Amino acid sequence: MPDLLIELFSEEIPARMQARAREDLKKLVTDGLVEAGLTYASAGAFSTPRRLVLSVEGLSAESPTLREERKGPKADAPAAAIEGFLRSTGLTRDQLETRADKKGAVLFAVVEKPGRPAPEIVAEVLERVIRTFPWPKSMRWGTGSLRWVRPLQSILCLLSDEGGAEVVPMTLDGLTAGNSTEGHRFMAPARFAVSGFEDYRAKLARAFVMLDASEREQAIWHEATTQAFAQGLEVVPDAALLSEVAGLVEWPVVLMGAIGEDFLGLPPEVLQTSMREHQKFFSVTNPATGRIEKFVTVANRETADHGATILKGNGKVLSARLSDARFFWENDLRTVKTAGLEGMAEGLRHVTFHNRLGSQADRIARIEALAREIAPLVGASPDLAAEAARVAKADLQSAMVGEFPELQGTMGSYYARAAGLPEAVAQACKAHYQPLGPSDTVPTDPVSVAVALADKIDTLTGFWAIDEKPTGSKDPFALRRAALGVIRLVLANEVRMDLQAGFNSSIVNLVGSLNKANRLWLLTAENGDEDDLVFELLNLTSVRNWPANLHVGPVGYTKDIVYDAKDDAASFVRIKDGGEISVDLLAFFHDRLKVHLREQGIRHDVIDACLAMPGNDDLTLLVKRAEALSGFLKTDDGTNLLQGFKRANNILTQAEAKDGVEYSFGADPKFAETDAERALFSALETAEAAIGPALQAEDFAAAMSAMAALRAPIDAFFEAVQVNADNAVLRRNRLNMLHSIRATCARVADLTRIEG
Repeated sequence: MPDLLIELFSEEIPARMQARAREDLKKLVTDGLVEAGLTYASAGAFSTPRRLVLSVEGLSAESPTLREERKGPKADAPAAAIEGFLRSTGLTRDQLETRADKKGAVLFAVVEKPGRPAPEIVAEVLERVIRTFPWPKSMRWGTGSLRWVRPLQSILCLLSDEGGAEVVPMTLDGLTAGNSTEGHRFMAPARFAVSGFEDYRAKLARAFVMLDASEREQAIWHEATTQAFAQGLEVVPDAALLSEVAGLVEWPVVLMGAIGEDFLGLPPEVLQTSMREHQKFFSVTNPATGRIEKFVTVANRETADHGATILKGNGKVLSARLSDARFFWENDLRTVKTAGLEGMAEGLRHVTFHNRLGSQADRIARIEALAREIAPLVGASPDLAAEAARVAKADLQSAMVGEFPELQGTMGSYYARAAGLPEAVAQACKAHYQPLGPSDTVPTDPVSVAVALADKIDTLTGFWAIDEKPTGSKDPFALRRAALGVIRLVLANEVRMDLQAGFNSSIVNLVGSLNKANRLWLLTAENGDEDDLVFELLNLTSVRNWPANLHVGPVGYTKDIVYDAKDDAASFVRIKDGGEISVDLLAFFHDRLKVHLREQGIRHDVIDACLAMPGNDDLTLLVKRAEALSGFLKTDDGTNLLQGFKRANNILTQAEAKDGVEYSFGADPKFAETDAERALFSALETAEAAIGPALQAEDFAAAMSAMAALRAPIDAFFEAVQVNADNAVLRRNRLNMLHSIRATCARVADLTRIEG
């Protein structure tokens, strides 16, 4: 069985596209070969800046001969039907077989498709793959019609076995497949022939090309850390940069250079960001000083002077870049010292956050008001939280963040310290953006937590108000991430917070801030024709008194912008009812919480059983209940009690449906006939006495334990007692007892939602 080697040799492929291209090449080619009837043992894809390579081992030499039988019409069917069958099979009438069938003689066609040789199939598949390759961006060159990420220069396509190697005959837009390739562009540019993958890989290595991207990454990291260790330094890990640099070189040569003394006073994040973004340099720190003092660059060739000229040139460019960064830093510090951080933030009044949600300054005012309300819930000073909210986004107006947007928050913390603000405020400037993802750090400082929650809740309620919610495939404003951020902040810090109250406060803040801008946010209520629309205030008057100058009345409208019929100068924007926003947003949070808890091993039905309980907008309480219920159901007592509960609930539900009454009037022990009934009465009384205080203390484990004590009495009750007795009084009393079981368990969780 031959092995297949494919190399698509081109101008430099962007590093960010190489990993995906490797996988696409492997999948598209192997899938095409299998669809055509070939099999293979294994396949591996590789890439360098100038080539995509696929190696397929154990490829079958030809596709198998296929024999297909197709049943046709009856032998005495009309001629038109038989002619249609012949056209579909490509056979003549005398090539059909007549076979006896239960309905009479039937025509059958036996079609044989002979196998095809592997070279023919490989050429066909590879041409289709090249012409339809899914590059994120591609180009045409010359006069041909072929598109590729960069001009394609040659195609190597080789089938090899013990008998030798065979070039797959293939021509594509003037490129004819061959058995040769090139080495390193500068160190070994001559072409050379290969006879198979192992020969290809070995000759590439001798021609200064390291084929495997992972080997290049390992080589770069090993050499960089070795050089740093030799000087008592450490390389700052950066997996994304390492992957990118490995895609920029075919023969990595690691060089270490020094950063000018004039720049060592810059914040380390500035040095690292500038070197990574502009130069693709790794940062090297001195553990003794904690400063970034050197850099590592990766050249694509060896030189006679061992990289001295390369380092000199890189050093000049780096000095120019860092000079710019130093200018931004010093300029921002002057602004902070003269105008303060709030003065730096003044320009945000002229920056639109969203055309329907006001400016960045409007948003900051809303975050400040909400942070002040949240602060006591997280143990923060309301004044300190409000101060942090006012300056948390000031660095968006800084020159440094204008150059490096990824440093937002980080620079704010430096500027806050330079302005002499409290450390908690400085920390909040950076931490209020966190967590940025499922693995990002969750802030724990109370002021940071208050501002982070206010920031994310304001974002969510604002976009919910204007009905810009995530869809199944799109979430342009990262609202799912914001909701998960709130969940992680609340749970990690055990915040006891009524989320719906927070949503309502945020909506009221939104109305207030836009009212100041003469853009009143109102609720539509439709009365007949569109011309008779009546707008009313949001249904949140119980939360805060509304300003007396808010006008409510009939209006005309154009799309989303609504103009008052009495004063066209006042613009209005329609949003949904505040209560509807709050309920809908809480449901969205519950969905996000389900995803978060499922990753921690808590089943969705357990979460649903807890969501049905009061207080489900207190996420800390909700998760505490879900964890206790999840643990309880994993025990034998939990499993068996659930079965007893479901049996009781099913009997009771059927009886209530049949009788048209609700059996909830309390069972009377005097009607108990058996010891099992009397024991269950006693157990329910004991459990109820224990469950109440446990729930009051939010000790769900104790409540579950008290509920578990019902397992044996319930089992014994069903063993000894017939619920639907002939005696109507006994039947009613026993059904009322089943209601007591249901009601007692329902105080802990809605067990009807548990599956199984």
